Amino acid sequence: METLTTAKANLDKNGFLDIETAPDMDFVAEIKRLKKEKNAVILAHYYQESEIQDIADYIGDSLQLAQAAAKTEADIIVFAGVHFMAETAKILNPSKKVLLPDLKAGCSLADSCPAPIFAKFKEKYPEHVVVSYINCTADLKTLTDVVCTSSNAEFIINSIPADKKIIFAPDKNLGAYLQKKTGREMVIWNGACMVHEIFSMEKIVKLQARHPQAKLLAHPECEAKILDIADFIGSTSALLKYTQSVDTKEFIVATEAGILHQMQKANPDKVFLPAPPNNTCACNECPHMRRNTMEKLYLAMQYELPEIHLSAELIEKARLPIDRMLEISAQAGLK
Repeated sequence: METLTTAKANLDKNGFLDIETAPDMDFVAEIKRLKKEKNAVILAHYYQESEIQDIADYIGDSLQLAQAAAKTEADIIVFAGVHFMAETAKILNPSKKVLLPDLKAGCSLADSCPAPIFAKFKEKYPEHVVVSYINCTADLKTLTDVVCTSSNAEFIINSIPADKKIIFAPDKNLGAYLQKKTGREMVIWNGACMVHEIFSMEKIVKLQARHPQAKLLAHPECEAKILDIADFIGSTSALLKYTQSVDTKEFIVATEAGILHQMQKANPDKVFLPAPPNNTCACNECPHMRRNTMEKLYLAMQYELPEIHLSAELIEKARLPIDRMLEISAQAGLK
């Protein structure tokens, strides 16, 4: 691997490292240098590739990363995740520069609920409180009363007075799960995450037969048929904590496969099996999350692009439901 010293010979005319002439450059060393020079912080979701997770300053699920974004004193926030996550960081830090390694790193769930269409839908239920899963666009957040994540969704729903009716968007599976957990009837938007709907019930049952001692862990974005047979249901961070709290040695994990890296690091003596999907691939990775790479992360920090830009008006409106979520989470002691 090229060292930092030899990499300096591969500068372009502007003094930046040229990837094409330095194909073996040490991205880890370069990213660490740029973090220090630019007072930058890297926030990475559990679904990122393992190399990005290992170099990040904060690793977490949507709630943990939103909390980290709200507290950071860095000048530059580099969000190794998807677009709505970087938008959330910008909403919470309007004066800071927020970078996303690949602007095309979108989200099938966020895309399933376009704000203009949802606005028309919302007009049918004028007396309803709108709770939106954080996996949605900044525009949708402006139409929301309170945001939630899978970590705090149950607390958010229970914080709403019983006499208030609720619209839940955009994830139908999480919404159905919350109805069952809280007993609250909700009007649920018909959206879903492509990764969490791809798991094969038949293949999971066969995998359980081959590993009878394994516990099935599932994210609440999964379909009800998967949740019904799960041994534990929780947010990404909750699934990770659960693997550390029980003596079980084998787990089948029904969520994006990126979390297995942290599970294995925390439990080197345990076995983690990705729940098989309904396709010929042996994996269940989010193609949007995986658009981010170490090379793109380095380039984003070097050139400070692509940058997330949101209008002041949008930021003001979208921040209100996020602040309500963070306040409720703090009151509940959620971290």
